[in-house]
Formats: sequence, C-alpha cells, structure tokens
Amino acid sequence: MAWPRALAALNSRNYRLFFIGQIISLIGTWMTSTASLWLIYHLSSSAFLLGVIGFASQAPIAFLSPLGGVLADRFDRLTLLKITQVLSALQSFAMAALAYWKIMNVPWLIGLSLVQGIVNGIDMPVRQALVVSFVEKREHVGNSIALNSAVFNLARLIGPALAGFVIVYVGVAGCYLVDGISYFAVIISLFFMRIDAPPQRQRRHPLTEMREGFGYAWGYRPIRALLVTSGLISFVGFSYAILMPLFARDVFGGDARVLGYLMSATGIGALVAGGYLSMRQRIAGLGNVIAIGGMVMGIGLIGFAFSTWLPLSLFFLMIAGLGAVLMMAGSNTVLQAIVEEDKRGRVMSLFTMFVMGSMPFGNLLIGWIAKVINAHIALCISGAVVFVVAVSFFRQLPKIREAAKPVMSKLGLLEIPS
Repeated sequence: MAWPRALAALNSRNYRLFFIGQIISLIGTWMTSTASLWLIYHLSSSAFLLGVIGFASQAPIAFLSPLGGVLADRFDRLTLLKITQVLSALQSFAMAALAYWKIMNVPWLIGLSLVQGIVNGIDMPVRQALVVSFVEKREHVGNSIALNSAVFNLARLIGPALAGFVIVYVGVAGCYLVDGISYFAVIISLFFMRIDAPPQRQRRHPLTEMREGFGYAWGYRPIRALLVTSGLISFVGFSYAILMPLFARDVFGGDARVLGYLMSATGIGALVAGGYLSMRQRIAGLGNVIAIGGMVMGIGLIGFAFSTWLPLSLFFLMIAGLGAVLMMAGSNTVLQAIVEEDKRGRVMSLFTMFVMGSMPFGNLLIGWIAKVINAHIALCISGAVVFVVAVSFFRQLPKIREAAKPVMSKLGLLEIPS
C-alpha cells in the first residue's frame, strides 16, 4: 500500500515502527511534564521554582549533547537509542513510586528532573541523527521530520489535557506511571527495526571530533545562521510553558484541568503547522517559512501576555504553537538536507544544544522576571525579542541562499533553501 504524499515517510517500514512508538511515548512524556510543573507550583507557589524545574530538566542537554553527537557518529545509533529509552522508563517509574508513597518533595523532583535531562542530553542528538536512517528515500527526509513534529504536537495536544484529568482524579503518580509504561512502545518498535550499520570511519579523540564538528557547522553560513536563530528564539521564546501553572491558577482561577487546556492549546496550532510542512515536497521556500514562523510565534506570545480572557488566551497560544513549529521544524529540515553524512550526529547535536540547551537558562530568566516584575511583562518581552530575531533572520536570507548554492549542488539537490 502506497501512503499519500502527506504521509510519504510511512512507506518505510522502520519509520512506521518508530512513528507508532512515538505517538504513544510522547503522550506519556507530556503528561509527566505537565504533572511536574503542577506539582512544583503546588508544593512551592513559586514562579522562580517553575524556572528551576525547567532548568534542571534541560540544562544537562546544553553540556552533554555535543558528547551525544560524537557517540552518534562513532557507535551504533539504534543501540544507543534503546539504552536511553530504557533509562528514561526507569526514571519515570522512580518518580511514580515517590509520588505514590508521598515521598516526593521539591529536592526529589528537581533531582529526578536533572536525571532525565542527563539522559536526554545523549538521547536527543542520537535520535536526530538516526531519523534519516528510518526512511528509505532521501526525498522523504523532510516529510519524516514534519511527521515527527506533527506527532510531537499531537502528543502535546493530548498529553497535557489527559494529565489534567489524571491529576485531579488519580494524582500525579498516575501521570508518571503512564509515562514509564509508554516508553515500552518505542523500545519494542526499536527491537523490530533492521538498519544497516553505517560505514566505519577513522576514530579520533572525542574532543578533536567535537572541535571538527563545531568548526564545520560554524564555518558554513547557512548552518550557523540556523543554529543562532533557533537558539535565540528557543532561549527567549520557549520558556513560556513554565509559567502556565501560574496563569492557570492565579490568572484564570482554575485547577490542573485549566493547565491542561493551556498546555494543549499550543499543540493545536503546532499540529496545523506540522500538517502543512508534511505536505511540502521541496526545500525551496523554507527559509521564508522559518522567518515567518518566528514572527507569528512572537505575535502569539505578545497577545497571550496581554489577554486575561481564557478563550482569547487559548487562541494566542495556538498562534504561538503554529509559528514555533514552522520555525523549528523548518530549520531541522534544512539542516538535515545540507549536512554531510559523516558529521550529521555532531551537527544535529549542536542543533539540540542550541535549541534545547538554551531553554533552561531561558527558564531561569523568565522565572526571575516573572517573580521580580510579573508574568505578563515576562511573556511580552519574550514575544518581542522572538519577533526581532525572526526579522533579522529574514533580512539575512539573500546571503544565506548564496552561501548554500555550492553545497546544495554537490549534494544533488536542485533547489536551495530560500
């Protein structure tokens, strides 16, 4: 059976397995994220500690993802991914046990979030480098990335909303338990995959390989521009999520269910963006999509910052989610298209470091601004900076296109990012 154009990557058996496992696992992941944010605010009523929990879960990515990139280029990526998934499942079961036995407190929550961040520091660059191996045709790489984004945001739509009801009727331990079980969907799918081993290459000292990967990425203008733009927008723009418990309880006077609605709203817009990107068959034009996506995200955050009416706030969060996926998934697609295969793991680890590694510091910053001034001003500043960064990238596009021409020609791609 041939899948339609929007689902072209599903024609590859390995990607179908991964896709099904991801749908289940990511719902559990978003349930845990929502539960942890609700629990830390329930225990402390501190906007700053919301930033701390976000920092703890993501800071290790900033430091470990370069190592994960080197590992992805040196060892079997499928085996590495199996290991990280098993470790993530064990971490979620530990959180479920502590929450069930009423042992969970702020230090335990921060500590176990830090453990998950360490695992993710290796998992994310390995996963980014491996996704190309899941599809059998190069022209389906962009579609696979768009579908990954769609699955991620479908889970972001379902997971937080489901978590809100589970927290109210079962407790946070139920969210952590579901998350732990959900990892088995990915683990089982990975064991059914058959992927050819990458060609062996000469191994050098890990630090030498890190420097080589950084030099390659930083010396090529299109990659450098994508890394810097994505990193800045991630730093200032993606930390809004940690303030959602504050808005849910203190602004809208709701409970965990309202938090679930807020967390899910961005998933609706993001799912629309993922659907649009999955329909695209060309790389040409993605530069404009990335820039416009960043601008739309900034507008959405500013609108949410000023809104005190829940339906309007949900609308602005949908707008922000749509723009965020257009920008991030578009950047990922272009990077995967232009990077040299023997440096893929290291370059994608830099993308992970710039995007995910910058978030924890943004979490601390926005949590501090929300505490010192207020949450509305913090989000307004975030949205304004995101918009300015996106405009700056848009103005660089002519030079980026020109720099991309030789590499795109070498890789046999007739069209270039524009």
